[in-house]
Amino acid sequence: MTADELIKEFRNRFRREPEGVFFCPGRVNLIGEHIDYNGGSVMPCTISRGTYLAAGRNIDKTFRFQSMGFPATASLHVQSSYTKAGKDWFNYPLGVFHELLQEGHELPGMDLLFDGDLPIGAGLSSSASIEVLTAFAASELMGLNISRKDIALLAKKVENEFIGVSCGIMDQFTVALGQKNKALLLNCDTFVYEYLPFDTGEYQLVIINTNRKRALEESKYNERFAECGLALGALKKELSIKELCDLDIASFELNQELIHDPVLRRRALHVVTENARVGDATVALQTSDWLTFGKLLFASHQSLKELYEVTGKELDTIIDFCKEYKDCCGARMTGAGFGGCAIALVQKISFDDFASKLKLFYKKRTGYDADVFAAASGGAVTRI
Repeated sequence: MTADELIKEFRNRFRREPEGVFFCPGRVNLIGEHIDYNGGSVMPCTISRGTYLAAGRNIDKTFRFQSMGFPATASLHVQSSYTKAGKDWFNYPLGVFHELLQEGHELPGMDLLFDGDLPIGAGLSSSASIEVLTAFAASELMGLNISRKDIALLAKKVENEFIGVSCGIMDQFTVALGQKNKALLLNCDTFVYEYLPFDTGEYQLVIINTNRKRALEESKYNERFAECGLALGALKKELSIKELCDLDIASFELNQELIHDPVLRRRALHVVTENARVGDATVALQTSDWLTFGKLLFASHQSLKELYEVTGKELDTIIDFCKEYKDCCGARMTGAGFGGCAIALVQKISFDDFASKLKLFYKKRTGYDADVFAAASGGAVTRI
C-alpha cells in the first residue's frame, strides 16, 4: 500500500485528514546470534519492508486503533494507565501510550491506522516496528521531542513490562537508529554502537521465511540463557571474567576443561567463536570482502546448528540449498531459531532463479512453502 492509499483509507474510516504518515522498517541480524546476553556485539541492519501509520490527534480524548492487516480494533478513552488486553495486535501501540503517560506526558486522543508488509512472527521485528513507530509519531505530532535512543528504550520497556516478553534492546534500537546501506555494530549492554558500510554491490540480500511457527523459541531461549550462565560460572572459578565474550578463542581453548559438562562447553564454544566471527565480519564489511563475509555467515549457521542447537530442519534445509547454489556466497538463520527466517547473499542477476529453485527444494524436503524476497538495507523510523 502506498502512502496515498493509506491516507485515503484513513479518510474513509475516520472521516478526516491524518496529520502525518510515518514508516518504521523491520530488521535482520546479519551475524552475532545468541551472544547479546553474553557480552558480545550484534550486527543488525534495517530492511526496506516495515510498518506504516497514518495518524492524527482528536478532540474526543480517545485512542482509536485500526489496522489494514488485522480485523480487531479498539477505541479506548484516555486514562492515566492501561493494562494489556488479551493478545490482540493493538496492545503494542497501547503499551506505548501507557509508558508515555507514566513518564508524565499529557496526551490527547489519537486516531491511528496501521498497515505493513512484514510477515508476523517471522523474526523480522514487526512488534518493535509498531512500538517505535507509535512512539515516534506521538513525539512528532505532540511535540514531545523524544530522542531516537529514548524512543528505543521506551519501546523495549513496553515489550518487557507491558507485553511481557523478555527481549533485549537490539530490535528497537536498530529500527530507531538504522541508516540506509549501513549495518549497526551494537553492544546491547553498553549501547555503544557504530555504523558499518553495507552496500552489497553485485549481491542481493535475500530473506527466506520458513513459515514455521516458533513454538519452542521461548522455552529454548531461556534454556540456552541458563546454560550460558552455568558455563560462565564454571569458568569464573579460575578466571577473572565478567561475560563469556570476554574470552578470545585461544583463551577459551586453554580453559575449556573448567566446564565439565560437554553440552555447556559446546554452548560456550559457540558464544566465543560467534563473537570472533562478528569481529571478522566487521573487517569484511569495511573492506567490501563479500566472499569472506559469506563464509562467516555459513560458519555462523553451522555453529548455531551443531554447538548451540537452535536451527531445526526447515532452516537447515534452506542453508543446505544455499551451500550448493553457486551464486550464493553465504547464508545463515537469523533470529532466535526454531523457524522464522534465514538470510542469504545472492548474485543479483541470479535472484529469480535462486528463489524459484529454493522454493521447490524446500517444499519437497519440508512440506512447507517458503517465502523468498529481496530486501534492501533500509533507514530508520521516519515521517513520510
